[in-house]
Amino acid sequence: MVKPPRIPPVFVLSTGRCGSTMLSNILNLHPRVLSLSEFFSYVGVHQLFRSRHSTGLRMWHYYSKQRNHTRLMLREPSYEEFLYPLEDSAARFNKSNVPPVMCAALPHITSEYEVLFDELGPVVQSQPKQLTADHLRHLFVSLCEQFSADTWVERSGGSLLFGSRLIREFPEARVVHIYRDGRDTAISMYHHYLFRLIVVTLKKLRGSGVDPISLMYRRKIWDSISPWLTPLVNMVIKPEKLPFDELKISDFAAFWNAMIAISDHLLGDLPTERLLNMKFEDMLAEPEVHIRRLIRFIDPDLEDEEWVREASSIPQPARSKFANLSSAEQDAVVEACFPGLKRLGYSV
Repeated sequence: MVKPPRIPPVFVLSTGRCGSTMLSNILNLHPRVLSLSEFFSYVGVHQLFRSRHSTGLRMWHYYSKQRNHTRLMLREPSYEEFLYPLEDSAARFNKSNVPPVMCAALPHITSEYEVLFDELGPVVQSQPKQLTADHLRHLFVSLCEQFSADTWVERSGGSLLFGSRLIREFPEARVVHIYRDGRDTAISMYHHYLFRLIVVTLKKLRGSGVDPISLMYRRKIWDSISPWLTPLVNMVIKPEKLPFDELKISDFAAFWNAMIAISDHLLGDLPTERLLNMKFEDMLAEPEVHIRRLIRFIDPDLEDEEWVREASSIPQPARSKFANLSSAEQDAVVEACFPGLKRLGYSV
């Protein structure tokens, strides 16, 4: 088993569309933190853990070869989380073959992402058959050593959907939970293809008598069936046949509300030293204060004044678009996410 870093690793969990990318960018500026952005989003948590044990060759296949999960992610790769420059004439890969780890994770770490990709292949493939989580630890610690980082922080959008698996497989890790007003989050999700795909697929499944959200409350059962259920759904559900035009913003408000309830169930048992809750609106209002909270939670020894000053320029004011909705839409959105708003202390 690989030697763990001195500072325990961290997962940033969220509903998505709530400022988690901002946290990745803030941490990416820190010279001693390895910021892993969208690693699990593109590789796919559920397919990684289909087998509890894996060989190095299999893990490299997951990292380097597209499967249906990644292809679905890439149907509309123009959003800000996708970092590989497909439009670059010198790019080695195209949309049909760009490796999962090249979609965001490696370009986020270094401008020499293709060199790094080639270097990682032999390192990963040389590993013996072992726990899948230990393969991941080995990869992340190897990257920490290469980039002189003292710890790693992984952040994937919408990670509350698979957070139970991450917490189970990495009991040494701590969690940053970032959240945003559900009304604004729902509007942002409504205009984002991947969340449109998630919400319309969930509606389709519920219409067929299957409710994955309710299964997430039964963590052990969900973790055992999701590696098989998710690929099956991806194969059976055809995005081009889904009723995207029937979606309403209130559907996304309801999805956000369900994810906030899941976060209570998932994170409620974590001791305070393992959990940091961060409010998006607070980050924008007082970036320096909350960036200090973040780095002190990861490790007080990492507090760096130059980094704090530089990182504090990343959060930018964001105007709520909720007032632009019709009164009927506003009422429907508030009704759909009211329990979550109340739970998180937002005024309605």
